[in-house]
Amino acid sequence: MKSQKEKLAETQFESLEAMIVSYAAEAVREAAAGHRIRLDYSLESVAALEGILDGQAPADLEYQTRTWGGYFGEVLRKRWGGEWSLTQYPNAVAAVPTLDIQGSRLYPLMKVYRRLTMGESESLTAFLELVQGRLGPVARTQ
Repeated sequence: MKSQKEKLAETQFESLEAMIVSYAAEAVREAAAGHRIRLDYSLESVAALEGILDGQAPADLEYQTRTWGGYFGEVLRKRWGGEWSLTQYPNAVAAVPTLDIQGSRLYPLMKVYRRLTMGESESLTAFLELVQGRLGPVARTQ
């Protein structure tokens, strides 16, 4: 029987957004099943996500980045809207999932990757505060 990770890796998604949404849903499932934490896409849930990331070994980074980064990106998108696209990350060769919101480009998956590999100095909560300062507190309904 295939794991959810294998199923996601083999899926041909209709769009980048569909892929991100699927990985975010897997993060919610994994948080509940593996960590007994409820992730609900609220801004407050980012603190719980930080707690999960604190306990992660830097193994299988691609999957962890897609899963937890997809969730983090969806928290941002549900709050401020925006569109997913593939864009070259600054000073890098590869294109990565990018969230375009109100003229700003955010790289939530890269932020989670950095959090996983560099630790607490790459705080998602601090990043979220910066985003709120730039985009404002107005909630978006979906």
